Amino acid sequence: MKRHLSALPYAGAGVLATLAGMSAGHLVAAAQNPATSPVLAVGSAVIDLTPTPVKELAVRELGTRDKPVLIGSVVLVTLVVSVIAGLLARRRPALGAGILVALVAVAGALALLRPFAVASDVLPAVVAAVVGVGVLAFLVRLLRASASPRRPGGFETLAGARSSTTGAGAHSGPVVEEGEERARLEATDDPEPKPRLLLSGTSATRRTVLVSAAFVALVSGGIGWLGQRLAAIRIRPEDVDLPAAADPLGPLPRGLEQRYGGISRFQTRNGDFYRVDVNLSVPVVDLDGWRLEIDGDVDEELSLTFDDLLAMDLVERDITLTCVSNEVGGPYVGAARWLGVPLTTLLDRAGVGSTADQIYSTAVDGFTISTPLAVALDGRDSMVAVGMNGEALPAEHGFPARLVTPGLYGFVGATKWLRRLTLTTYEEQSAYWTDRDWATEAPIKVSSRIDTPQAFTTVGKENAVIGGVAWAQTRGIGKVEVRVDGGPWREATLGPDAGVAYWRQWFLAWKDATPGRHRVACRATTLEGDVQTAARATPFPAGSSGIQEIAVDVA
Repeated sequence: MKRHLSALPYAGAGVLATLAGMSAGHLVAAAQNPATSPVLAVGSAVIDLTPTPVKELAVRELGTRDKPVLIGSVVLVTLVVSVIAGLLARRRPALGAGILVALVAVAGALALLRPFAVASDVLPAVVAAVVGVGVLAFLVRLLRASASPRRPGGFETLAGARSSTTGAGAHSGPVVEEGEERARLEATDDPEPKPRLLLSGTSATRRTVLVSAAFVALVSGGIGWLGQRLAAIRIRPEDVDLPAAADPLGPLPRGLEQRYGGISRFQTRNGDFYRVDVNLSVPVVDLDGWRLEIDGDVDEELSLTFDDLLAMDLVERDITLTCVSNEVGGPYVGAARWLGVPLTTLLDRAGVGSTADQIYSTAVDGFTISTPLAVALDGRDSMVAVGMNGEALPAEHGFPARLVTPGLYGFVGATKWLRRLTLTTYEEQSAYWTDRDWATEAPIKVSSRIDTPQAFTTVGKENAVIGGVAWAQTRGIGKVEVRVDGGPWREATLGPDAGVAYWRQWFLAWKDATPGRHRVACRATTLEGDVQTAARATPFPAGSSGIQEIAVDVA
C-alpha cells in the first residue's frame, strides 16, 4: 500500500507536465495557427480517420457536443499516457521524458501532414515537448529530493540524531557514520530510498512539492486561457465595414414566432445558426494576406482581395441552409439574409472553359468541397457571401468569405473560410466528402418540422397550437399538412413568404384536441406539387427523408 502511495506523486507529475506542455503549445498555436495545437492536430486526424457511420452516429447522438467530446477524449488518452510517463520517470527519468517527447512528436507530425502545412506548424509541438519535459524533470527532482537524506533544514540521518542526543556512553552499539549511511543508500537499486530518517524537514519539503505542483497547474490553466483569448482577438469580423448592397432586399415580414411561442424565428440569429463541420478550431484568417483564387478550366485566372470583393456589386438574398446530417425533424437548418457577390459574376469574369463539370472549392485549411458546375450556372442565387444578417460573416460561419448555394446540402455547396475555386472535373479531382462515399449531387429534400409542441410535453386543450417550419429550397413550399392519430391530413396556415429559397413557418389551431396522448405528424408540399415522402432514409449518403411524428399529451 505504501508503495502505491509513493508512486502517486510521480503519476501526478506526469499529468502536470503534460498539461503544462499542452497549454504552452496551445498558446504558440493561437499566435500562428490554432489548428496546429497538439491536441487539435491529433483530434483532426481522428476525425479524418473515423468511418462515416461512426461520424453520423456522433452527430446524431451528440449533436454540437461532438467536438468537445472528441477533444475531451484526446485529452483523456493523453493524460493516461502522461500517467505512465510519470510512473516510469520515478525510476528512469529519461524514459519518462522520452514518452512525453514521443507523444508530442506524433502531434507535430500530424500538424505537418495537414494540407497547406508549413515548417513552422511544428513549432507548437516543439514548445510543448520542451515545456513538458522541463516541468517533468523539475517535479521529479523535487520528489526525489524529498526522499533523500538531508542535514538540518531537510532530513537528518538516524545515526546522526542518536549521536547528538544520547551523549557519551549512552549508546553501547556501533554508531553509523554519515558517510557509511550515504554509501549504503547510493548502493541500493531503489531510486526512492527509504533510509532510517528522522522527518525533521519533511513538512517543509512536502509544502515545496505541493506549492510547485499548484503553481504549474495554475500557470498551465492561465496559458490555456490566454491562448483561447489570443485566437479570438485575431479574428475580428466586427471590425469589417460592409458596403450597402447594389441589389438590396426590403425588410423581412413579421414572423409567426411573435404570435405563437415555440415556432423557430423567421430569421435565424447568427448566434443560433447551426454549425456542423470537421474543424476543431476556427481558422484564423489574415485579411491582408487573404486572396480568393479562381483557377482551373478558365480563360483567365483571378486573384481577388477582400477589398476587391467588396468593391463589386453585392446582392442580398434570403436563403435557408440545411446540413446533410440533419435527421427528420432535426435542428441543422437555419435561415439568414446573405450579402455577397453572385457566383456567376465571378465565373463570367474568369471565363468558364469547355471541360469542367465541377467547382472544386478549397478552404484556408485545405478542406475541399465539390459543387456541380451546372447547378452554379442554372440561375439560382449562388454566391460568395461576405455578410450574414447585416454583419460580416461570423468566424464560426466562414469569415471572411464562404459559398452559399441554394438547394444543395452544405457538404456540396457551402464551403466556409473559402480561399480557392477551381473549375475542373470529377474525374480529375475528388473532394473530402466524395472520398468518403457521400453523394456527388445532393439536392435538399422536401422537409418539414414540428417546433411546437415538443415531443412528450403537455399542452392545454383550450389553446393547443401545432406549428413549425418547412423548406424546399429553389422549389418553394406550397402547403403544409398536419395529421393527428393517423387521421386525415389537415392543411395548416402558412406564415410569411420570403421566396422559394427560404423556409416557411406554419401553424394549425388544434381546436378539437381531446385529453390524453396523441400522435402528431406533419408533411410539406412544394409549389410544384411534390409531396414530402414518407419513405425513411438516413442522412448518409444524400440526406434523410421521412415524416416526423411526435407524441403529445393534452390536458
